[in-house]
Amino acid sequence: MVKRALLSVSDKTGIVEFARGLEQLNIEIISTGGTARMLRDAGIETTDVSEVTGFPEMMGGRVKTLHPRIHGGLLCLREDASHMGEAEKESIELIDMVAVNLYPFEITVSKEGVNLEEAIENIDIGGPTMLRSAAKNYSSVAVVCDPDDYGHILKELRSTGIVSDQTREGLAVKAFRHTADYDSTIDTYLSKTLLGEDVLRMNFTDGVKLRYGENWHQEATFYREKGIEGPALSNAKQLHGKELSYNNYVDADNALQTIKEVGNKKPAVAIVKHNNPCGLATGNTLSEALQHAWDGDPISAFGSIICTNTVFDMESAEFLKGKFVEIILAPGFEHNALEYLKEKSANLRLLELPQFNESFDTDSTYKYVIGGMLKQQRNIGLYEKWECVTDTPYPEEKRELSEFCICACKSTKSNSVTLAYEYSEGCFVMLAMGAGQPNRVDSIRKLATTKARENLEMIYEREKPDMSFEEYWESILSECVMASDAFFPFDDSIIHADESKIKYIISPGGSIRDDEVITTANRLDISMVFTGMRHFLH
Repeated sequence: MVKRALLSVSDKTGIVEFARGLEQLNIEIISTGGTARMLRDAGIETTDVSEVTGFPEMMGGRVKTLHPRIHGGLLCLREDASHMGEAEKESIELIDMVAVNLYPFEITVSKEGVNLEEAIENIDIGGPTMLRSAAKNYSSVAVVCDPDDYGHILKELRSTGIVSDQTREGLAVKAFRHTADYDSTIDTYLSKTLLGEDVLRMNFTDGVKLRYGENWHQEATFYREKGIEGPALSNAKQLHGKELSYNNYVDADNALQTIKEVGNKKPAVAIVKHNNPCGLATGNTLSEALQHAWDGDPISAFGSIICTNTVFDMESAEFLKGKFVEIILAPGFEHNALEYLKEKSANLRLLELPQFNESFDTDSTYKYVIGGMLKQQRNIGLYEKWECVTDTPYPEEKRELSEFCICACKSTKSNSVTLAYEYSEGCFVMLAMGAGQPNRVDSIRKLATTKARENLEMIYEREKPDMSFEEYWESILSECVMASDAFFPFDDSIIHADESKIKYIISPGGSIRDDEVITTANRLDISMVFTGMRHFLH
């Protein structure tokens, strides 16, 4: 039972209501400084810590709770007769609950122009010590460091008269986690400020064991990053299907980032297989975008992951009849589409992410290598400049298509080349891509243009246009844009693009042979833009 509670908070959100609730339950309240003043101003009877310890707050408030009559009251084992005897001998009264949150060190040091002295004064000593003492003795003491827990605790006390074992256990873990995070922030700041050392400490929780890792014999776990909001897989709600595997998470993240890059002007669909978008399209409707994205590589789409920027509808669900996909990730699902897809397969994972159209809540990415961690800024943006470097001007009406093509290229493993086409006004499709090759020529010659021809042969047979296939091929490819994730080291890529009738090329530029590449483009009447921004993806 809770008979005495010590309340001392920096974040005073909800503390008056919490204290009033405790008072109504006849729980004695001990408090300090500003918290005590606030409670008294609200008419809540409060005992100062100095009355308990017999010592005034000292040294500008640096010393007030570091006393045996506080920590003895927290750490005393109630079931241990010797502990209880010592407490009685020294007039130590037990404390059954602590509500403490800490000086805002992280907020303080994030302010522009903060100095070391100010930062040091915002290092809480008494608060973490009380939290740790109370959390260590969680079998008898309820420790509260999060205002969000006030309501639940009051509800338990009102209904049962106690704080349950399960609640105290959860509160103790939260308290130790809170002090660990707090100390980590102090370490990171002081290591940088005093020692010039850059320290990286990461915080991931709620580990969930996955079905397997990249391969069946590898174990894997997914951890959630603390505090991440917005469009993140950790915030997706699984509505249906079996558990996700390691590869599912990797591919779904690629699909999510690809669609976020494309934006939400029109319905858009990304189809990802083995961490590459094998299909990408926008459309006037979701089903139109899905059809064209699927046409990007119907073979690779088998067992793929589909991501869209709009609510998944029935027409799109029906398109997938007879087609095997692993995951559909969307901001939501129409009710009839959801029921149809559930009926389609017991294993199909359906992930709902309502925060889809919010901004990403992180500016960094990380990659573990044996013995170290790589950190870098997220690859934000499509281009730094838009410079036509050829004699043949680059048409402004190709600008939006070109940006779409860069989005596709940016999400494709290096060395990557993508071909994109405007199949209807303002609607774009990635016709083909070449990914992961050791050289860019193979990405163009062996993959992108070869796959484009295969895809167009399939579409030609389905649509039966009134022209020969070669005429059809040239009419499409001559209007395509080709984007490269990095500069062309030689002009051979330009020559192979011309052999496939491609006339519009986007490249970052920056090669020592740029002049040679531009000269060849001019000779072949190709229009080329340099963007100044490389998009390697490893």
